Amino acid sequence: MGLENLPTKLYNVGLSYKKADVKVRSAFSISKKNQKLLLQDAVKNGIDGVLVLSTCNRTEITGFAKHPFELISLLVKYSNGTVEDFINVSNVYKNKDAISHLFKIGTGLESQILGDYEIVGQLKEAYKLAKELGTTNAYLERIMNLVLQASKEVKNKTKLSSGTTSVAYAAVQYITQNVDDYENKSILVYGLGEIGKNTCKNILEYTTNRNITLINRTTAKSLEFKNDHPDFDVADFKLLSEKINNSDILIVSTGANGITVSKDTINKEKELLILDLSMPENVDVGVQKLDKVNLINVDELSKITDETLEIRKNEIPVVEKIIEKYKNEFNDWISHRKYVPAVNALKESLQAIQQDEIDFHSKKIKDFNVEHAEFLTNRMIQKITTQFVKHLKDEETSVDQSINVISKIFCKEKTEV
Repeated sequence: MGLENLPTKLYNVGLSYKKADVKVRSAFSISKKNQKLLLQDAVKNGIDGVLVLSTCNRTEITGFAKHPFELISLLVKYSNGTVEDFINVSNVYKNKDAISHLFKIGTGLESQILGDYEIVGQLKEAYKLAKELGTTNAYLERIMNLVLQASKEVKNKTKLSSGTTSVAYAAVQYITQNVDDYENKSILVYGLGEIGKNTCKNILEYTTNRNITLINRTTAKSLEFKNDHPDFDVADFKLLSEKINNSDILIVSTGANGITVSKDTINKEKELLILDLSMPENVDVGVQKLDKVNLINVDELSKITDETLEIRKNEIPVVEKIIEKYKNEFNDWISHRKYVPAVNALKESLQAIQQDEIDFHSKKIKDFNVEHAEFLTNRMIQKITTQFVKHLKDEETSVDQSINVISKIFCKEKTEV
């Protein structure tokens, strides 16, 4: 019972940090503009219910299709990846496995750093975009609503996301553990997306360093952030190269689709630690050839572990129980959706019989109490339909067969299920 009875299947196709390194993930990254085009293209090609998620750690398409290649071809079309590369690093999930995968993503079980909650906001944005463009359907909406409910319960009732461990946190943790006298180093944060903002907040929370400068392509965004966090300095984008060469630590977290920091930008005679938190990578890997430059990317930062991760691992069984509860709720919903037409047909037929009998006895029996008769027969109808629903929910019931029998008996035409 479930999605198997639909004319199309629910697929999740994509790749993640588990099989694909930064370079491959960068190739399959899909820009916001292309995400919109992809969704619109999917609908034009008859894919009913689809959303796309593209982050630094994964790019995935979830949707109802006749074959997963319909989704894979869209992923390749709107990214710089190839089918050949996709085959080597891909994951393809179907129906129940696709649903389980979404729940794991939404609760942080699939995050590169266990319990990282940044993915939840990204998943919400992906869902919001799909709804705005009208590319969801009832099934996808129900799944996503339950995934987000499970996510909220995991956040509030478990310690899976305790101790804030994210790429933004890992960057600061790397600095505090690997840089001598880090409190007095000059730090430049280039790019103020969500990761950039979180990194800045973590610097304030976990260090006493206030020698920090912000640069964003749009200076107004830096100034807006500074209004709430006056400890930072702001520099114009035109001064990027100068500020990089005056810094000891460069944190790059822009949303650009290509290289924004190259070897030519960097002073070769000065020691510089670069933390590239961007996806796709924004720092030319060639800077590693410079003797005094140390480049750390997302994959290396994600290897950082601490006691927090051990606590989180212990929470996994609790999280899995919460996921199971919401998956069962979805199964109940989809089952209910399947047999409602037959149950309604049964109820309407019984109500028609009820009305005929009450009309008949009203004419035949003097002082016949219609109100009492309606009350009594309504209770009987309710009990009969309730019993039928219980029958359909029984694990040993052949639901299709039962619905077909009821449909033939009580429907003028066979009820579609």
